[in-house]
Amino acid sequence: MQGGQTARSVEHAVNIVAPEAPAAERGEDPRAALIRELQVIRKSMLAAEARRLALHPQAGASERNLAHYLAFRRHDHRRLQGRLAEMGLSSLGRAETHVLANVDKVLKLLGAQPPAEAPIGYRGSQALDQQHVEALFGPPPSGRRTHIMVTLPSAAATDPVLIPSLLRSGMDVARINCAHDDAEAWIAMATRLRSAAQAAGRPVRILMDLAGPKLRTGPIAPGPQVLKLKPRRDAFGAVTAPSRLLLHPRCSGVSASFAGHTLELDAHWLSQLQEGERIQLIDARGRKRQLQVAELRDDGVVVQGERTAYLRPGIRLVVQRPKTGASATEIRDMPAQPGQLHLSRGQMLRLTSQGLGHDARPAGAEGRAAPATIACTLPEVLAQVREGERIWFDDGRIGGIVRRATNHRLDIEITEAGADGESLAADKGINLPDSHLELPALTDKDLADLAVVARYADMVGLSFVQSAADVRSLHQRLDALCASQLGVVLKIETRRGFENLPELLFAALAGRPAGVMIARGDLAVECGFERLAELQEEILWVCEAAHMPVVWATQVLENLAKTGRPSRAEITDAAMGVRADCVMLNKGAHILEAMRTLDDILRRMQEHQSKKRSLLRALKAWG
Repeated sequence: MQGGQTARSVEHAVNIVAPEAPAAERGEDPRAALIRELQVIRKSMLAAEARRLALHPQAGASERNLAHYLAFRRHDHRRLQGRLAEMGLSSLGRAETHVLANVDKVLKLLGAQPPAEAPIGYRGSQALDQQHVEALFGPPPSGRRTHIMVTLPSAAATDPVLIPSLLRSGMDVARINCAHDDAEAWIAMATRLRSAAQAAGRPVRILMDLAGPKLRTGPIAPGPQVLKLKPRRDAFGAVTAPSRLLLHPRCSGVSASFAGHTLELDAHWLSQLQEGERIQLIDARGRKRQLQVAELRDDGVVVQGERTAYLRPGIRLVVQRPKTGASATEIRDMPAQPGQLHLSRGQMLRLTSQGLGHDARPAGAEGRAAPATIACTLPEVLAQVREGERIWFDDGRIGGIVRRATNHRLDIEITEAGADGESLAADKGINLPDSHLELPALTDKDLADLAVVARYADMVGLSFVQSAADVRSLHQRLDALCASQLGVVLKIETRRGFENLPELLFAALAGRPAGVMIARGDLAVECGFERLAELQEEILWVCEAAHMPVVWATQVLENLAKTGRPSRAEITDAAMGVRADCVMLNKGAHILEAMRTLDDILRRMQEHQSKKRSLLRALKAWG
């Protein structure tokens, strides 16, 4: 069967690219041949419009143009484009926003009888496109056409400085991820944002993203109670940075300004420590180690060491003082290490409906070994998966094939992992690109969260949307909450969502602000990383045909936001974002720097590119 499909695909490809005899060789006037071919194309577009009007008589210009464009792109027009270009005519390659009018203009230039006026032309399509962008994201910022969206971190709910800093650095849209924090934190973020925007005298919109039915790995049995302290060393073994540990009193908070390891100890013992004192200990391996008191803080004491040490409960910490003698305390408790599974190619993994995950176990007295096992957060999915289908974990780091499927478990052969294996933790994403999953777009949590979204947001993100019914369901819920004015952003992050994109757009065009987010992380896992660039282009094309605003999302300037240093590849990727209407940055320690860099890139690139149309400005580099 697969071979037959391949043969048909090859045959189809050959038919597409097979050369066609020139019109002159067939005794036909080239202009007449072009007119005839364009009239056939035009007829198919009008038929598509008629079918759409039969379903939705109130269809506006955007819906009709989308119907025209889908009919136009149903066939390969590369030869036609070449022949038009030879005659110095439009090759129809930039016709997304007004495709019927573009075809009509070419027909007129070829001398054909002028057809009836198209529903929308170039100027009207540009105005409509801008109207939709402003309805969703607000007016464009001064000097920059593309909006910047920023995902707010949890600290935005309490930090009085963060949100004003984001606004000053160029944030136009704030994204609140409802998969994290809680309603109280979201309300605090939104309230601070409105107040800061009013003080700054500039508009800002709020997007609240619903969590959706995210399929994730379940809990894993915790690892041992052990803490490894390890200094950094150079190539010759010399210590370049000692290990750092914050010792703090039990039942006390720790400031977010300390990013390293922490350990709870007796408050009285800690209060006696002085800077420069040395703490002696014998670590979990029986090695003598010492830690030096480096800093006294309000929330505890920072100690540092120049040799690797393993700490565990029961280890005594001793300080020798000349006048008072030894002062000691004991490590009573510490958090267990987060549990992880270690998976290699060829290994079997069992995905179950419940239970604690664990690594593979050797055969016991009963003579039976147990494979590595982990549960999932949506057990109802298991019954919808079939043998032979692919499965991916943790943003595509680990992949496998389902070898056995029942209603309550999947046995998976790991086929994709690093040469030395990979670690799989709890709460990591699971993707099933081949499986036809029937899941509600709105979970019980989403329905509860919508009450907050309706009151505090300007738009709502619909995660893992897969069908037009999902969009209509959200519209109905918003109407019931008297929030029909709320914009809707469709997050395209599954293979099925991409395949159903035209129907999603038709449903979203029903009378309220709407847009599309290209959620490139999950989409790449679902459809294959090698296809991502192609999918991005196709989404941009069809959304432009629908005059639908697009958000360029996932990992934009991620290295810069997290580490302060960008990669060359992500600078190029950020520049590509100018073809969208909004570019999204995720949170990171260097987010303000990332925003300033993105703002500069977008301002420069808009002189060269207008969405997907290149602007032929003078090239000063070779002037």
